[in-house]
Amino acid sequence: MLKLVGCILLLFATTGIGFILAGKLAARPKQIRRLISALSILETEIHYSSRNLSTACSHIGDRDIEMISELFRQMALRLTTMDGAATYECLKLAVQDWWPTSAMKTSEKEVFLQFCKTLGNSDRSDQLTHLALAKQNLQVEEQKAREEQFQYEKMVRTLGVLAGALLIILLY
Repeated sequence: MLKLVGCILLLFATTGIGFILAGKLAARPKQIRRLISALSILETEIHYSSRNLSTACSHIGDRDIEMISELFRQMALRLTTMDGAATYECLKLAVQDWWPTSAMKTSEKEVFLQFCKTLGNSDRSDQLTHLALAKQNLQVEEQKAREEQFQYEKMVRTLGVLAGALLIILLY
């Protein structure tokens, strides 16, 4: 009886791991899309508004863009609390603190940090050019993430169940 309970728990655990990993694969393209959406809002802020960067980030953080709002809130907080520090350093620290909580990979992080280097260091038109480039690069990454999701999501779920079944067979 105890063996049966252990086998059921093992199957649930490996199945759960498979579903968690599949969920991360599914979340990545959604989060990239939301980041692109937030950058579009920032583009509007830069182009039509005369707000400073911390206020613009705070404004984006106040919107309900799942997961991404927190990134922009942290960016706004760093920009206001780290007075005198370089803009890029403030943004980099906020990104490094927030990134592990997301499903995005380092390629998206590098694209975003590359864009952050231009914020506050160039004129409005140059920032808009770099913003458009960052959005383009993120769209490419989103397409790759969708392909990866399509290719691996179902396999990872199935692998979780099958790994549990294999362990049960080996242990029983």
